[in-house]
Amino acid sequence: MRRLITIATLSVLVASVGAGIVALASAGARTTRMPSAGASTSRLTADVVAGRIATAKYVTNLARAKADGYGIITRMIPDMGYHFLNPKVSGFSIRKPPILVYEHHGRTWQLGALEWVFTSMPAKPPLPGAKYGVFGAACHYVDGTFVVADAQSKCPAASPQTGAKFNFWHPRLITLHFWIWYPNSAGIYSGVNPMVSPFNNG
Repeated sequence: MRRLITIATLSVLVASVGAGIVALASAGARTTRMPSAGASTSRLTADVVAGRIATAKYVTNLARAKADGYGIITRMIPDMGYHFLNPKVSGFSIRKPPILVYEHHGRTWQLGALEWVFTSMPAKPPLPGAKYGVFGAACHYVDGTFVVADAQSKCPAASPQTGAKFNFWHPRLITLHFWIWYPNSAGIYSGVNPMVSPFNNG
């Protein structure tokens, strides 16, 4: 298992976690073959239960997530959500995801998916039948804006959209979404979720 990348790790490697454009999240995705039904279904069920128990406190409580160290790394990515990262989380654990993906409407925040990222494709899927996406290299800013860039040296000192301060840069990453808090007709591991499109302007 490749080590999960967080801002803390990437600060040493001059790399970090983030999110890329939706096209990259869906294009180039690779899927591992699902194991035979019995054991894999049982394991997936157990993983869903464990993930939900561990993150139930965050489902409609973004303030709690922020208090526990999650900070914004992207604003709304269409058919996906707002991404919040905890830079203190490392390694893969179903009970401590480094990224929480939220939907927003009015004053309400709803947790939709948990997410992990890797610098390369894991040799062994951390979850049964895992499906991966790809996020391109990008510069991220403290207000959640970001721009695509293949090297940190190409990152503007401030966000071209808002003028916000530079936060971090990350290289091309392999992503794994786990939609356990919002239904996804595209699948529990899909990077995008057509069912959250009503929140795209939220």
